[in-house]
Amino acid sequence: MIIKLKQRLISVLCLLEAYSGSCMCLTRRLFSKEGRINIRDFFNQMQRGSYQSETSKCRLRLARFCTGYGVDLGFGGDPITSQAIRVDSPMPYANTGTASVQLGGDATRLHWFRDGVLDYVYSSHLLEDFEDTKAVLREWVRVLKPGGNLVLFCPDEQVYRQHCKATGQVYNENHKHPDFSLEKAKALLSEIGGVKFIHETPLVDIYSWDLVAQKIV
Repeated sequence: MIIKLKQRLISVLCLLEAYSGSCMCLTRRLFSKEGRINIRDFFNQMQRGSYQSETSKCRLRLARFCTGYGVDLGFGGDPITSQAIRVDSPMPYANTGTASVQLGGDATRLHWFRDGVLDYVYSSHLLEDFEDTKAVLREWVRVLKPGGNLVLFCPDEQVYRQHCKATGQVYNENHKHPDFSLEKAKALLSEIGGVKFIHETPLVDIYSWDLVAQKIV
């Protein structure tokens, strides 16, 4: 029974490697030198956040675009700033920090907000999970004030797939589009209209990109 439990927990920890490479660190904390399971240590680590958030990689670059009143969509426990309104599923699948969900629901329908009321909408590694990317972007732009920022940090799908293949990192099956990229996001936002691009980084943090689109009307 204990051996099976250890094997299951090791499998879970190895899946976390897809996000941060912290699998070995967690494994060392989970098992003692004698091979006994340190359950208390394991759950304490889970409460603190079990792996590095994607947001932690881009915070120094992108937090300056997230001032005033805004939201972090799909924050997974680690919001872009402490002031961001934290929006996620009622039971988020990401566990990267201790911050709790403030608004639980669907990031494709921001029904809590009227048109043109937020200073920023920030989202990290979430947009690629939706079938209708354009509709989601339109909804996120809708709630921005003129002058407000849509701040995106997302993977380049082809680079990400190559990285997973080369390193053995577990591929995220939630990704919906093989052609998901910075250029695709920019093209869709241009079709929606009413925004200008004020910051972008084509490839950063191995397989990701940054984009900030400012609402102009």
